Amino acid sequence: QLQLVESGGGLVQPGGSLRLSCAASGFTLDYYAIGWFRQAPGKERERLSCISSSGYRINYADSVKGRFTISRDNANNTVYLQMNSLKSEDTAVYYCARTQGRACEYTIDYWGKGTLVTVSS
Repeated sequence: QLQLVESGGGLVQPGGSLRLSCAASGFTLDYYAIGWFRQAPGKERERLSCISSSGYRINYADSVKGRFTISRDNANNTVYLQMNSLKSEDTAVYYCARTQGRACEYTIDYWGKGTLVTVSS
């Protein structure tokens, strides 16, 4: 059964850091690009970052560039999102998602259920 399971969310103070994990099962992670998204209350889902299947091509939204870092460990079927210098406006449910192929340009075809990140003092 195909699954993407996010973990690592929680409560953090402004300026703090969290590392989110996206554990994949039921398919070979090596063949797919993976993206991270978030959705804050009352807002549309926002694409944050994507990493190609090889890990060589990466992109970031302007809102997180320089603060967030995406990476992947295909041997352990996991993609990570390291989040530094967190701000209150980063509060949201964070999702990972699989594209239909090796590149980030492919359409998303499967979503995880999300993990909540709350940035507050």
